Amino acid sequence: MYPINEIFYSLQGEGYNTGIASVFIRFSGCNLRCAFCDTEHERHTMMSLPAIVDEVMKYPNAPLIVLTGGEPSLYVDEQLLQALRITGKKIAIETNGTRPLPAGIDWVTLSPKFGFPGGDVMQCVVDRCNELKVVYTGQDLNQYNFIIAEHRFLQPCYVDDEQQRLANTRQCVTAVLQHPRWRLSLQTHRFLGIR
Repeated sequence: MYPINEIFYSLQGEGYNTGIASVFIRFSGCNLRCAFCDTEHERHTMMSLPAIVDEVMKYPNAPLIVLTGGEPSLYVDEQLLQALRITGKKIAIETNGTRPLPAGIDWVTLSPKFGFPGGDVMQCVVDRCNELKVVYTGQDLNQYNFIIAEHRFLQPCYVDDEQQRLANTRQCVTAVLQHPRWRLSLQTHRFLGIR
């Protein structure tokens, strides 16, 4: 049984896979407490593997499953990955990197939450990923140099205050211009009004 916050079908809104139709499996619970987190960690339904697979199969055309949270590495195991393999979809995970990941994940998005205001102090144990996606608030980017990533993204920290949100975005654009090994990632699902 797995604590599932929600399973839904939408477009991936950020990072390398932006715009790809995806089935999101959002796990409840996290081992960090970041100030900007938008997940209700308390709300969940305990679901069996067959129930999860049945829900994912309601969206047969989606090429991608995104395991997200909270922190999915608290719960994702080889049994879950084997069960999801029968769907024929690629499996991606969005993780804070503080816990090891099981084998069998096709795409790893590492979003470390250390080294900036509002984040947590727990360091990464994951040091290789397909994409590194950093929530940017002006922190020193050199602290992420130990992470081997095919793609590096900076994402402005989303806040409710519109003026601060615009300032965060401008700061992020400036950082990408100064550090062109990074690319800008925007949360396009927020602009589109989708989940």
